[in-house]
Amino acid sequence: MAFMEKPPAGKVLLDDTVPLTAAIEASQSLQSHTEYIIRVQRGISVENSWQIVRRYSDFDLLNNSLQIVGLSLPLPPKKLIGNMDREFIAERQKGLQNYLNVITTNHILSNCELVKKFLDPNNYSASYTEIALQQVSMFFRSEPKWEVVEPLKDIGWRIRKKYFLMKIKNQPKERLVLSWADLGPDKYLSDKDFQCLIKLLPSCLHPYIYRVTFATANESSALLIRMFNEKGTLKDLIYKAKPKDPFLRKYCNPKKIQGLELQQIKTYGRQILEVLKFLHDKGFPYGHLHASNVMLEGDTCRLLDLENSLLGLPSFYRSYFSQFRKINTLESVDVHCFGHLLYEMTYGRPPDSVPVDSFPPAPSMAVVAVLESTLSCEACKNGMPTVSRLLQMPLFSDVLLTTSEKPQFKIPTKLKEALRIAKECIEKRLIEEQKQIHQHRRLTRAQSHHGSEEERKKRKILARKKSKRSAVENSEEHSAKYSNSNNSAGSGASSPLTSPSSPTPPSTAGMSALPPPPPPAPLPPAAPLPPASTEVPTQLPPQAVNGVSRGALLSSIQNFQKGTLRKAETCDHSAPKIG
Repeated sequence: MAFMEKPPAGKVLLDDTVPLTAAIEASQSLQSHTEYIIRVQRGISVENSWQIVRRYSDFDLLNNSLQIVGLSLPLPPKKLIGNMDREFIAERQKGLQNYLNVITTNHILSNCELVKKFLDPNNYSASYTEIALQQVSMFFRSEPKWEVVEPLKDIGWRIRKKYFLMKIKNQPKERLVLSWADLGPDKYLSDKDFQCLIKLLPSCLHPYIYRVTFATANESSALLIRMFNEKGTLKDLIYKAKPKDPFLRKYCNPKKIQGLELQQIKTYGRQILEVLKFLHDKGFPYGHLHASNVMLEGDTCRLLDLENSLLGLPSFYRSYFSQFRKINTLESVDVHCFGHLLYEMTYGRPPDSVPVDSFPPAPSMAVVAVLESTLSCEACKNGMPTVSRLLQMPLFSDVLLTTSEKPQFKIPTKLKEALRIAKECIEKRLIEEQKQIHQHRRLTRAQSHHGSEEERKKRKILARKKSKRSAVENSEEHSAKYSNSNNSAGSGASSPLTSPSSPTPPSTAGMSALPPPPPPAPLPPAAPLPPASTEVPTQLPPQAVNGVSRGALLSSIQNFQKGTLRKAETCDHSAPKIG
């Protein structure tokens, strides 16, 4: 087959739905302008980050491109005089950081090609429209009956999926839409099974699935053709938009916000749930439900883009449900995405954040009951209901569907097994990503708590208490050691310290004081004083000294009075005689 004879090898491993964050780290002033050094990070991994350098003119160029599609963003104004002042640069840096925060936290803006190229030029430098045109031109060599009318620029949100308005040469008034897409990071089918399943899609007949006219694929991409619908999608109805307009212009800044009528919500919701149940029963993975993937024909909703899961493309709402570990199967992903869709049908806009703490007034409490079961904190924490359970809820259980078209989608057993394995691989990658996000969130929460002012005060108080406790323990330990040394000194293990020249006289039981010792004998006239004795007195037995208890001995020592000693008279004849 001539179509895409030399495809690029392998699938695109980069997940375009992983959020990018940007922080201005520093600024540097050159001769006539200021450059801002920005740290960009993909996802939660600090290792997956890089630096870019941008001038104010780069921000201005991006902002002008976004204004063309009708967006007004908080870019700091230009200043011609005094724009090199230090205070002005610091103030402008704050304004540019706020601008970056707005474009990276807006779900639609953060996924658009303009923002991706601004923040990550290395991965988004290619012109995907030109690549798609090359592939489509190769296709026309083998299928000459088709002809391109015009490219439908940016009508979808995917960067690597492009659309063209087509016609058949012998039916020039009939319009069709060709979509071309690269393989994504969740493509786990073998090339053979992948191509067989893509070519099987035109045989899928269901009253709530939009019919595929033609489909083909190779090892790196797929191409499908469907009829062009002038009314557009369910999202076009909600936002009152023109189908051919760019995605950003249609949905990012709606002029009027208004939900659908209750009967429309009930009917469309029931139809979408029926087709989801059909796909789940067939074992066909979907995971790509949102309002732009639901085509409207009269009062009938028809599901689009069944090929996305085969191509391995990430879901539009992946950055939402990857936060919740209980939404870990493609069936639960479909139910959660249905909650987003129902919210948009009810209120005319997507939820500000998920999970939703409280819901605005709705046309019926039955609507709120379904929303709570799919978008509330409790639902996201505990898990999603099944599609069958939603069909039994009061909002949809009384809706009567009138259709004569019989569903038909025969999938060979071998391909069913291949789909089952691919589905498990998609879910495994999702579970691993959810685990990493959960661990990162716990670590961030712990670090934030540890670094909070209140926690620092607690640590200071605990440190003081510990210091006081340690000082008290040291004091008690010192006292205990001192007491032990005194006890040891008073025990029979060693005798009490006395003067070496005056040994302690023996005590008598019942005596309160010892008599004064006799005065020392006078020394010979010519003899010098004898040196002090260094001998240690003989140790006393521990039980008693000459029959007297130790207590009496200690008492006599304590009551000893120096004044009771008799004064000794000595005649010193040691002085030299001078004759």
